[in-house]
Amino acid sequence: MSLAWTIGRQVLLFVLYVSVYVLLLDNGSVVLFGLGWNFFYLGFLLFLPISTPVALQLALGFVLGFSIDIAHDTGGLHAAAAVLLAYLRPWVLRLLTPRDGYDTQDTVNVHQMGWQWFLVYLLLLVGLHHVVYFFLELGSFQHPLITLGRVGMSILFTSTALLIVQLLFFPVRRSRS
Repeated sequence: MSLAWTIGRQVLLFVLYVSVYVLLLDNGSVVLFGLGWNFFYLGFLLFLPISTPVALQLALGFVLGFSIDIAHDTGGLHAAAAVLLAYLRPWVLRLLTPRDGYDTQDTVNVHQMGWQWFLVYLLLLVGLHHVVYFFLELGSFQHPLITLGRVGMSILFTSTALLIVQLLFFPVRRSRS
């Protein structure tokens, strides 16, 4: 694959994730039991190629979060939490590195990495993002049980949606180029 094709694909995915989140999922009617929100846009950061440089991940995390903040006037909440996710992603990938290591062409894919690896990766990063986001949104620790309920339901909602995306749209086998 050429560099231009890879960049074009990532730009298209960025627009797609942000558009689906802003236009379809971020309104009051798509809330799970009144507690869980779906932060679908995180899929863009979570499913970046493993070989993506850390500085680029941080920049993409900021641009992604800032785009959502502009669309919803949330004052940097999404940007802060998305940059944290982008910062922690390489650490989690190192923590979960298979015995043989990653190939240069590997992507975060449930079919390639297996269910256990993928679920640990997804739940850990989505969970950290949501804890930071919801406690920053609240601005204090006054109502920890309600906030933890929101965090738990949102982790469930977001992770389920991103798992469905993986199963439907990511290839079952690695392409040999």
